Amino acid sequence: MFKKLRNKIALLRAILGSTVIKNLIAEEQGVQAQGRQKYYTDAVRKQVGETGTNLHVNNSCEFLGKVSFGNNCNFNGMRVLGNGEVHFGDNFHSGIECMIITQNHNFNHGTAIPYDDTYELKKVMIEDNVWFGNRVTVVGNVTIGEGAIIAAGAVVTKDVPKCAIVGGNPAKVIKYRDIEHYESLKAQGKFM
Repeated sequence: MFKKLRNKIALLRAILGSTVIKNLIAEEQGVQAQGRQKYYTDAVRKQVGETGTNLHVNNSCEFLGKVSFGNNCNFNGMRVLGNGEVHFGDNFHSGIECMIITQNHNFNHGTAIPYDDTYELKKVMIEDNVWFGNRVTVVGNVTIGEGAIIAAGAVVTKDVPKCAIVGGNPAKVIKYRDIEHYESLKAQGKFM
């Protein structure tokens, strides 16, 4: 058994290089030593400027650009790509493999076709108590209203109203939450 494992490691070293393998082993040892959630939460705190209290990161995440978090944000696999701006409100929750894109190639006013080497930066505002299902994609310059739910696999290309449940590509309003019930829970401070 150990011989097979050594052979696999030797093969990986040959393919990836010993430095990559050492880094992967060190990362896994770090995860085991600190606990998965603490390890990923600490890594995210190093990536972003402003974080609220009670941040929970349960899986590998990447945050580029200007990113800020409210209180009680929970991530299970989020990538914010580009040099634009994203603000996550309080009590945000994400599924796995979610992505927010905050820049795009300059194709309308650039100096070359299909695009040039400049970018248009985007801003995404996510208000309080928003929940993303798995594999949600958000394209910049949108606001996602308070209490909204973004269904798994949705591609958000325009603003989402308060308490709307949206899904599809492009995402469209499917229905709305029971706003009276939502407001009652909010008034009682019943946050997950």
